[in-house]
Amino acid sequence: MLKRCSLVVVLASALWASGAAAGEKATWSALVENDYFGSTDKNYTNGVRFGYLSAKGRGENFARRFMRASPEDETRIGFALGQSIFTPQDTEAFEPLPDQHPYAGWLYGEYSVLVERSDDILDMLTISAGVVGPAALGEEVQNSFHRLIDDDRINGWDNQLRNEPGLILAYERRWRPLFRVSRPGIGVDATPNAGVSVGNVLTHGKAGLTLRIGRNLQGNYGPPRIRPSLAGAGYYRGVDTASWYLFAGAEGRAVARNIFLDGNTWRDSLSLEKRHFVADFQAGVVIQVKSLQIAYTYVWRTKEFVNQGARHEFGALSLSAKF
Repeated sequence: MLKRCSLVVVLASALWASGAAAGEKATWSALVENDYFGSTDKNYTNGVRFGYLSAKGRGENFARRFMRASPEDETRIGFALGQSIFTPQDTEAFEPLPDQHPYAGWLYGEYSVLVERSDDILDMLTISAGVVGPAALGEEVQNSFHRLIDDDRINGWDNQLRNEPGLILAYERRWRPLFRVSRPGIGVDATPNAGVSVGNVLTHGKAGLTLRIGRNLQGNYGPPRIRPSLAGAGYYRGVDTASWYLFAGAEGRAVARNIFLDGNTWRDSLSLEKRHFVADFQAGVVIQVKSLQIAYTYVWRTKEFVNQGARHEFGALSLSAKF
């Protein structure tokens, strides 16, 4: 836990020193996803992510060279540090459980380049690099937290996936809006998205749609989330007073690779027969007061592997600020 906190402090200090474009402030965010909100403790059980998104004007050279950005487009860069934890349903057993989700941790860093094009299109390129296995500190973080809240120890971490370097290259496009309805004080819009991720950790193609209704809707693309969820860009504009919106969305993924179910790439480990199509359905609320934003999302995820007992549910809570 101390090592992880130290990494966050070092990253934040380096990013603060890098500066930001004049006239706009950077966005900092903290996010936790946990199936406690769904009254379970299994499968994808916990995720945390600390992120930074620059003011516009950063990453222009890269975006113009590799993402065909024009001088009129707005570019931003982002950095994040995160961890995801996976466990089986039976966390009291010491022995391997071949018919349940394997134990796994994923500790990673992210680098993103965002291009908001003048024709209401957002392109986002993200590179995630990290490690799966004991070096991801999943056991230490989970059992330390359980001791803190006086909960039972998780016993089966000796059966987790082996250490393996992980890499994901993801590209996503969002169109805003598919339609928009504005009335005094209220607005409605829809944002479709599509993307692809390639790597030894996750490989899939996806497409989805998000609907929003609220007061003083801003031109943003949703709150931050942890992949492979229906992730927002994490960018928003400040408001003079306050704004809010309710949202609902759905996303389908055609899955070719999921290391947390398929097991290690080059070494023997526990594995399951995964389902090649997975869908997320989500709903939530975003409240913004000036430059501070809080968001809550509840997610219903269809079964990810054969003989999975029930679909998975979890919640996500994020806090973002501009400074």
